Amino acid sequence: MLELNVHVQMLGTVFVIAAVMGAVANKTNFCTMGAVSDWVNIGDTGRMRAWGFAMAVALVGVIALEALGKIDLSETFPPYRSASFPWPRYLIGGLLFGIGMVFASGCGNKTLVRVGSGNLKSLFVLVIAMIASYLMLWSSLYEKSFLPWIQPFTINLASHGMPTQEVGSVITALAGMQPSKSLNIAIASLVAAGLLIFVFMSKDFRGSADNMLSGAVIGAAIVAGWYLTGGTFGQAWKEYADMATDVPSRVQAQSFTFVSPMGDSLRYLLDPGKLTLINFGVMALAGVIAGSFIYALVTRSFRIEWFSSVGDFVYHAIGGVLMGIGGVLSMGCTVGQAITGISTLAIGSIVTFIAIVIGAIAAMKYQYWRMMQEA
Repeated sequence: MLELNVHVQMLGTVFVIAAVMGAVANKTNFCTMGAVSDWVNIGDTGRMRAWGFAMAVALVGVIALEALGKIDLSETFPPYRSASFPWPRYLIGGLLFGIGMVFASGCGNKTLVRVGSGNLKSLFVLVIAMIASYLMLWSSLYEKSFLPWIQPFTINLASHGMPTQEVGSVITALAGMQPSKSLNIAIASLVAAGLLIFVFMSKDFRGSADNMLSGAVIGAAIVAGWYLTGGTFGQAWKEYADMATDVPSRVQAQSFTFVSPMGDSLRYLLDPGKLTLINFGVMALAGVIAGSFIYALVTRSFRIEWFSSVGDFVYHAIGGVLMGIGGVLSMGCTVGQAITGISTLAIGSIVTFIAIVIGAIAAMKYQYWRMMQEA
């Protein structure tokens, strides 16, 4: 019974942390799609810097925990630092996700926050994205439609002297140096310092309590996820899973991401009696919705919203499909890769982040062109 409590406590703690994320994201209007939109359309970088601040906080936390030997991120879900580098997945998946989140009026995290606030459009997007994610994860769609052309382009970094795709490992290998944990930490510290300088050099950002709060809380939540699953508590969790008759799903070092959990949530909903299918991601997804819902009730901001036109409906449907497929293909979203992944300083996460931003900008330019054509 004591071992069972380890699993229950893990999932319960994840739910609480995610609920805090949902409430704070609702209060502060934290939105990565909105961050790109503000930057592109009105030149406001406040929310973009909040996103960058979340990355920096998460990265600093991982640096500290790894330097102290408190976590082991050598094997994670998804495999951020794997020596296998399937760059088409990161690039194409990121582009698809970036386009999708613009059509769907928000990324995976923002979709969950809006669902909690009563937005039925986002609930529709969530259902569509769940189906697309489920098909990518739990059917033969990926193996038949994507793997055959991705596999030939996948680079084995280990064959080039790079044990992982962590930035430090790549740089030391290119410089002809031996891999070093201390050097990796030093390089990661420089990157974190650069992010913090970029974020706080803006007077507008420093003057926005909401932007600072959202970046700090979401970044800290990512660190908390890594500490829980990659540390001693996570080791006890894994030991329980090894001994369990019914093995819980996805018992690995991980932190917050929101697209693969959509597919995992649908898998559970299709077989609700199988409680082992309730995993970290499923509880994270439910927690964000719950936290946003509670905040909306307390502040009386809960509002039902529906589609304004058939065209609005179609665009959101397309957005949900692209987010579900793109998010699984790239192994993460604007949180899963662009914050959680960045905290591991994996090259793939950086590529995905850039691709998402490019995809989002392209979709926004298209929407503007279409609006001008209609005018």
